[in-house]
Amino acid sequence: MTDTQQRVAMGYIKGVFGIKGWVKVSASTEYSDSLLDYPEWLLSKDGNTLTVSVEAGKVAGDELQVKFEGIDDRDRAFALRGYTIEIPREAFAPAEEGEYYWADLVGMSVVNRDGIVFGQVKNLLETGANDVLVVEGAYGQKLIPFVSQYVGEVDHDSRTINVDWGLDY
Repeated sequence: MTDTQQRVAMGYIKGVFGIKGWVKVSASTEYSDSLLDYPEWLLSKDGNTLTVSVEAGKVAGDELQVKFEGIDDRDRAFALRGYTIEIPREAFAPAEEGEYYWADLVGMSVVNRDGIVFGQVKNLLETGANDVLVVEGAYGQKLIPFVSQYVGEVDHDSRTINVDWGLDY
């Protein structure tokens, strides 16, 4: 079993579809069908974890509909409602040069050019124009646009993001 620190939540099962075991999925990925790139999912809820294999999947409107192997009726599918979908981090494809998985950025320390540690990345926001780092620490919450104008080096080894951002911004 994969350590929970190495699993990334990618959405949840929000309901059932039809009578043959299909579920409706709310994906927290850029493209909902990208979850179908992973043949096995870990489902977790209330301390329980199940491993399921994706048999089939399709996008219908703005939702993802998925059929798991061995889940063949509405009742068994309904029992999965509310489970969080997790994917082992090691299953992710390598990020392209200059691109990052949000899951890798969360928890990193953010330091400006003057050596002031703002805190840690708690989340990222998608604004449409660009992503924004949500940083919390001793100086409160800072919202820093994740663009090259403000973000310098992202050092995976030291888990640090260097930014050109002032305390008074």
